[in-house]
Amino acid sequence: MRLLACATVAALAVSALAAPAAALPASAATVVYGYAWADGKGNLRIVPKSATFVKNANGFKGYRLTSLPKAKELRLDYTGATVGRITVECDLKETEGQVALDAKGLGRTTCAPADLSDELGRGPVPLRAEYRGGKAVKVNEFLVSGRPETRAARGTIKRVNDTTVVFASGGRKIKLGYAYTTGFNRTTARCGDGWLAGRPVNADRNGLGKKPCTWQHLTKALKTTAHPVLVKIEYTPGVDSLDQVWEVFGDA
Repeated sequence: MRLLACATVAALAVSALAAPAAALPASAATVVYGYAWADGKGNLRIVPKSATFVKNANGFKGYRLTSLPKAKELRLDYTGATVGRITVECDLKETEGQVALDAKGLGRTTCAPADLSDELGRGPVPLRAEYRGGKAVKVNEFLVSGRPETRAARGTIKRVNDTTVVFASGGRKIKLGYAYTTGFNRTTARCGDGWLAGRPVNADRNGLGKKPCTWQHLTKALKTTAHPVLVKIEYTPGVDSLDQVWEVFGDA
């Protein structure tokens, strides 16, 4: 899964010296840190995280994110927000080895909401957002300290929209987002077939799909069924990203 500037993070050893992220005065806008996902035109969704500012002698400045118990997802309209990117130009997809950060490790290249839309279209973006009500007034990208580990699990997924599913396993449900980096492994003859439609010519001995397909095929296949479908997945907790999906032959 593409995480913003993950190569930069991996190259720098994080210092043990860290200070809690500064909060704004009570009279100012509310602040939230976390991984933002696109949620319709001009809107993002974000689950609040605890953020700790981290820097080291190698020049790394970023945040360590940890889960907050009982944190609830927020949906924010960012069409009127000021956007601060960590890239040196607004239209860059990646940092390309050059970052634009202020003293607090926040993106300082002033960009437009449309630039954030482009970035969200490529997957989750680590963001600090100041908001009032349901509207973001200022958002800044930042680098993340450390990379969360992926997990594998079996369960069911049910479509929420074209880039979001709900995964259920062992009585627990998690909302997961996906993007162009998500792999989809099918049991069907063609990538564009309906869920488990046709002869399962591409299943292994465990019933798992072997035919490599894209995230767009996943969206199309999920639209053919109204009920949860059996899958094996790899996902990244904390980021709540769906990284790989295997269709399972034998689902009803």
